[in-house]
Amino acid sequence: MPVKSETDPYYRLRHSAAHVMAQAVLELFPEGKIAIGPPIEDGFYYDFDLPRPLTPDDLEEIEKRMRRIIAGKHPFVYRVVDPDEARALFRDQPYKLELIDGLLHGQDEYGERGNASTVISTYKHDTFEDLCRGPHLEHTGQIPPDAFKLMSVAGAYWRGDSNRPMLQRIYGTAWNSKEELDAYLHRLEEAKRRDHRRIGKELGLFYFSEDIGPGLPLFTPKGEMLRHLMESYVREVQTRYGYQHVWTGHIVKETLYKKSGHYEAYRENMFPPMIEDEEHVYRLKPMNCPSHMTLYKEMGIHSYRDLPLRFAEFATLYRYEERGTLTGLTRVRALTQDDCHIFCRPDQIEEEFGLALRLIREVLETYRFTNYRVRLSLRGEGGKYIADDEAWDLAERALRTALDHYSVQYEEAPGEAAIYGPKADFLAHDVLGREWQLSTIQVDFIQPRRLGLEYIAEDGQPRTPVVLHRAVTGTTERFMGVLIEHFAGAFPLWLAPVQAVVIPISDERHGAYAADVGRQLTAAGLRVEVDLSRERMQAKIRQAQLQKIPYMLIIGDREQHAGAVAVRCRSGEDLGAMPVAAFIARARAEIEAKA
Repeated sequence: MPVKSETDPYYRLRHSAAHVMAQAVLELFPEGKIAIGPPIEDGFYYDFDLPRPLTPDDLEEIEKRMRRIIAGKHPFVYRVVDPDEARALFRDQPYKLELIDGLLHGQDEYGERGNASTVISTYKHDTFEDLCRGPHLEHTGQIPPDAFKLMSVAGAYWRGDSNRPMLQRIYGTAWNSKEELDAYLHRLEEAKRRDHRRIGKELGLFYFSEDIGPGLPLFTPKGEMLRHLMESYVREVQTRYGYQHVWTGHIVKETLYKKSGHYEAYRENMFPPMIEDEEHVYRLKPMNCPSHMTLYKEMGIHSYRDLPLRFAEFATLYRYEERGTLTGLTRVRALTQDDCHIFCRPDQIEEEFGLALRLIREVLETYRFTNYRVRLSLRGEGGKYIADDEAWDLAERALRTALDHYSVQYEEAPGEAAIYGPKADFLAHDVLGREWQLSTIQVDFIQPRRLGLEYIAEDGQPRTPVVLHRAVTGTTERFMGVLIEHFAGAFPLWLAPVQAVVIPISDERHGAYAADVGRQLTAAGLRVEVDLSRERMQAKIRQAQLQKIPYMLIIGDREQHAGAVAVRCRSGEDLGAMPVAAFIARARAEIEAKA
């Protein structure tokens, strides 16, 4: 879970609220043990080892105690302590003692490798003191007492290790005013209403089954149609931009990932090996780049005139994600990536970056993601990066130059790079203001060298090409989940699995004409259903609205005699009667415009 930056305007508020909550919890459970409590996206949490499970009544009592502590206006006081004093101060807190030892041996509070430090600091307010670097507010009274709320309790293993104790994690949120809190709670309710897992089931798009396994979605005919429409659109755009589509299978020899560097850095996210014999050990493919680079090599000698080569593939990948991290379609174990690898000369990087940038912008705007930012993801301390400082410097310099050349504003994010190079990530906001990483452009000087890729330069000498990794929508599954929530299941006409439903008022009198209308619409390339169920007309209309079908075409005596349909929108708007040919023209124009 990402910890918010100290530059975030809510950081001090939420960090301070977390400490106040911890004091309130220890007042309620004096024998309790505390772990860590950072600010996070939209709130904060704290982990506790308590004598019994917490209840909703406990959260109410903790909130009541927090307001009393806030009213005391207790100063947050910073001080530095030496290791022995720190151990004495937290002698009854085993998790804090482990943190102290970790800090002295180069670990941060999350157990990740960092810089060893002899500086151990605490923050104290009222009766509560904790290991902390800060910063905090000046005093507890600066926390608005009506602008925070404890949201939930969840289990969390100490340091994320399933072999360590299970703690109770209390999540809370804090804002600068009650109005901000109320607005946030409203967004949460709207997010629940738009939850893609619920809507996907209601619309009959996809399911999960224990018989298949966690993180492995099953798509219905409607769900597969949506997948097909999404992938076909990106394929059409990529083809127009000069990308060629390839296919490279589902399993790969493990030795290829050892050559590329993925095995060392990524093997915990790979499914177990399939062993034929000592020479032939296979893995389900977790990424495409080594396969595309192998295809480049197998296609023979490449001249500098052949470059760039742009290989794109909708490839299903398999990643062993921890079961507890799986979340509907947005975190799965089988994922179909709209992946592309551009093999180019160093002097072509800027031009190819610009081409990918235009493609990404076109696709995001078509999907109505117009509010997005770009993050320059760089190496950080202690990450699993392939070691090659020269290649990293070249890649970072090339990516910065390309971003600056196209006047792309960006924010730097150390520690977010790929294992082989820096990347420009596109983070888009949906209609609820939530941020999703969707697209990426990455510069890679390392893997082409490791896998022996070459082209013949103008001087006749072999050179190593640069590879740009590029994804537009990331993975089909995750992007589908984002789209379902972005549109609340009410997809634009071009993307709707069913675009229109024909509803006869009387099946006996109007059923034959309704079926004929359905055939006309299908012949015109529309996706249509004819509802000949025994339900009453209003019930059919209601069902179509619940299924979020864009158009309902009602047929009665007048429509049948006139060769027309009465058109209603899922919003409830009545467009009146129009000839079938007129509706077809209207729908096709809307689809063509992707309106």
